[in-house]
Amino acid sequence: MLRRRAPEEDSAVLIDLGPGTEKGDSYGSTASTSQPDEHQAATCRAGNPAKPRIADFVLVWEEDLRPGQQQDSTTRDKTDTHRAWRETFLNNLRVAGLDVDQRHVQDEDSAVHYALLSAPWAVLCYYAEDLRLKLPLQELPNQACNWSAGLLQWLGIPNVLLEDVPDVPPEYYSCQFKVSKLSRFLGSDSQDTFFPCTNRHQILFEILAKTPYGHEKKGLLGVDQLLSQGVLRAAFPLHEGPFMTPPEGPQAPGLNQRQVLFQYWAAWRKWCRYQPLDHVRRYFGEKVALYFAWLGFYTGWLLPAAVVGTLVFLVGCLMVFSDTPTRELCDSANSFEMCPLCPHCPFWPLSSACALVQAGRLFDHGGTVFFSVFMALWAVLLLEYWKRKSATLAYRWGCSDYEDIEERPRPQFAALAPTTALNPITGEEEPHFPKRSRTRRVLAGSVLVLMMVAVVVMCLVSIILYRAIMAILVSRSNNTLLAAWASRIASLTGSVVNLVFILILSKIYVALAHVLTRWEMHRTQTRFEDAFTLKVFVFQFVNFYSSPIYIAFFKGRFVGYPGSYHTLFGVRNEECAAGGCLIELAQELLVIMVGKQIINNVQEILVPKLKCWWQKLRLRSKKKVGASAAASQAPWEADYALLPYEGLFDEYLEMVLQFGFVTIFVAACPLAPLFALLNNWVEIRLDARKFVCERRRPVAERAQDVGIWFPILAGITHLAVISNALLLAFSSDFLPRTYYRWARAGDLRGFVNFTLARAPPAFAAAHNRTCRYRAFREDDGHYSQTYWNLLAIRLAFVIVFEHVVFSIGRVLDLLVPDVPESVQIKVKREYYLAKQALAENEALFGTNGAKDDQPSASEESLGRQPRWPEASRASPVPSV
Repeated sequence: MLRRRAPEEDSAVLIDLGPGTEKGDSYGSTASTSQPDEHQAATCRAGNPAKPRIADFVLVWEEDLRPGQQQDSTTRDKTDTHRAWRETFLNNLRVAGLDVDQRHVQDEDSAVHYALLSAPWAVLCYYAEDLRLKLPLQELPNQACNWSAGLLQWLGIPNVLLEDVPDVPPEYYSCQFKVSKLSRFLGSDSQDTFFPCTNRHQILFEILAKTPYGHEKKGLLGVDQLLSQGVLRAAFPLHEGPFMTPPEGPQAPGLNQRQVLFQYWAAWRKWCRYQPLDHVRRYFGEKVALYFAWLGFYTGWLLPAAVVGTLVFLVGCLMVFSDTPTRELCDSANSFEMCPLCPHCPFWPLSSACALVQAGRLFDHGGTVFFSVFMALWAVLLLEYWKRKSATLAYRWGCSDYEDIEERPRPQFAALAPTTALNPITGEEEPHFPKRSRTRRVLAGSVLVLMMVAVVVMCLVSIILYRAIMAILVSRSNNTLLAAWASRIASLTGSVVNLVFILILSKIYVALAHVLTRWEMHRTQTRFEDAFTLKVFVFQFVNFYSSPIYIAFFKGRFVGYPGSYHTLFGVRNEECAAGGCLIELAQELLVIMVGKQIINNVQEILVPKLKCWWQKLRLRSKKKVGASAAASQAPWEADYALLPYEGLFDEYLEMVLQFGFVTIFVAACPLAPLFALLNNWVEIRLDARKFVCERRRPVAERAQDVGIWFPILAGITHLAVISNALLLAFSSDFLPRTYYRWARAGDLRGFVNFTLARAPPAFAAAHNRTCRYRAFREDDGHYSQTYWNLLAIRLAFVIVFEHVVFSIGRVLDLLVPDVPESVQIKVKREYYLAKQALAENEALFGTNGAKDDQPSASEESLGRQPRWPEASRASPVPSV
């Protein structure tokens, strides 16, 4: 039942979230922040009082001390407003139970202020239950395993990828934390180590995300909003010390978690070792660990694909000089005089395109058919086994049911939702946004998405025109060799121009997608990220793949014939070069895929270093004063000099687009998996160093899978089967050669003449000479019987190919269970232990006679309030 929020004095307005507010780095929960009372503090005390420790979270803002800035009334008003917001925010954090310690560093012109935040034991216990955090009940032996390790062990081959990493995190049976059952959890006698650092970060960010600094209905709440408006410069959890190892080296005792990750994961020399995913998860959280798990899994599966693709390419290299049609073409001299490529272009001999045809044979031969089938089944198996790997990791890391039960509404959604409703799963009252209103907003946003797609199509048309015009200009050259290469030169330069367009449009659209997704009011962070991801991927799919799709399926299809050529805006339609469109498609793929990879890797290496250098240079001159005076740089100062965490979206997008290039157009370029493998070996270490060394520590976010990226990968896999079938049928010479070998000559002698048509008599009379062109047409320009026979064969091939591959894929899907049987048994065991641990006296009813899911006496005495009170949900203090 929906309940409308109680009217407040100020009307609600749309939150004006600035760029970067929703970058995938929000924890996204908005529970009640009622102050935990003394009784709860007493309930949570176990063992000796907790010792003071360094802060878990840091807020940073900078202040300009130059007198000239105070003369501007607008600047002064803005500064005063920001100062008031900060003071209110920090006061509300203290009221919520946090310890706030302020430090500052300053010089003559400016000051950098640090607010060091930590949560007392009572607050940690309260929010751990409120956030439904899972904590350990019983320790298990670590059972981390890789599919390749099992395969090598079965084959009896030594595993050089395996390495012993110190301080391996143990595995546990776990369940949701309850204060009243504190003694049943492992380690409950030690307040210092009971809550892992990632749990403390989640709790602190939960409080920061919902604490107001002004009127809530105006969106004046949460640390994300303060960051977007420039009130704060940074908010981040602290790294656990430096990443460089002590002088004793990696064998020194007492390495912190960051040093272990640097030595055994981020170091370049570890490129051939397994990733320590359990260590990554313990330090960065499940969301980051799942990304690296996917990246490593995908890279490992690229190895067999790269080996087979390279062998297919080498077979093509051997066939270049032994192929009968290729030798006939190269030895034809002036036997085949080709028609002009433009109205004022000269006639040219087909033999001048010998090098192009030989290059085409590298990718267009019988082995390509085998490789296309292999890659289609490879993609199906990769996704099937990733589902098993993902389910195993989600269980081991205690997040199998996170999205369905544990995930909380986003703070921004809770602030602006006009109504409340009961959650049918948890039975709690939560903010609610009408589904019909969201649907309208999604449809309105879809119109803008289509407009941006139309812009991409316009860019594609402009590039097509550029290629056609460039080909004409180069064809008019007096150099015969240059004229023969006109189409290839136009295609290569067009590919470079297309790459520039792609990168520019990507930046513009990502910013637009952020605004649209925020406006759509999605309830949870996972749904928000899924909606944003889908918008951007649809655009990027068209952006990156439109040009290869045009070359593969449209270029050279609507050319016409001499004397009756088709035109686009008055410019003659492009033809495929003498070597066919498949070699041009391979060139386009290599330029876009490899070019994008090189640009991205250069950016990931140079840009962070330049930004870090500038940040350190800007902060270097500031002198320590007051309470922060010390001989060495404080940890929070060192971390502030690092780059902010920007989420995982760009990393996932890069890999998914690469997966599309590797699978959708693999029939045109068997070397694509090899280039992808080489890139990913570098990418894993680049990303690892970025997280460990160059960026501030992200808030540990939970996740149970890779989100909407998996359905996108499944869609790409299905599209790849159809795409490769069409490529082999319509862009490759495989079927024409097979038809000619079956119907005419088994040794393929005369195949070149078979593929060439003669210009119509009217065209030959107008130029007083005859010429040839690539097509299956009669002398009058109409399609020949051979064309229709080949068309029927091609359509039959597409149908048979996709039916066979899809059928085999479906069988593999049925044979490979999504969740391993061992994991299913462990899930049932954990459920049984959790039921025992949370029951009173090993029964379903508590000692007070009430059902266990009803509030117990101890819980009632805590004075817990409903999680979503009508007036103010984000703070125990009234709105300011």
